[in-house]
Amino acid sequence: QVQLVESGGGLVQAGGSLKLSCAASGRIFSIGAMGWYRQAPGKQRELVATITSGGTTVYADSVKGRFTISRTNAKATVYLQMNSLKPEDTAIYYCNVKANGLVSGYWGQGTQVTVSS
Repeated sequence: QVQLVESGGGLVQAGGSLKLSCAASGRIFSIGAMGWYRQAPGKQRELVATITSGGTTVYADSVKGRFTISRTNAKATVYLQMNSLKPEDTAIYYCNVKANGLVSGYWGQGTQVTVSS
């Protein structure tokens, strides 16, 4: 079983920054893509950013130029640096890790990010 532990969420004013972390642990034999998703109240969960094992990144248009995803393979950890935060970035952020061949990936418990105007 793979466990994901997220940290770094919180309350920040518009224009501020936060850095999220997600560490994978447990019986891990292989790790593929890692990513961040978010879900705002009343909305569907959406992709924020993903990064492959080779370092290729994909970002949602709404966060391009403001957010940066990175990973440390040795620590099986994925990060999301969020700058110039906007109130519309307010959501619960979830990490997803493709590990051990599980197509859907494993999900973290979610961390709340609230941006005040």
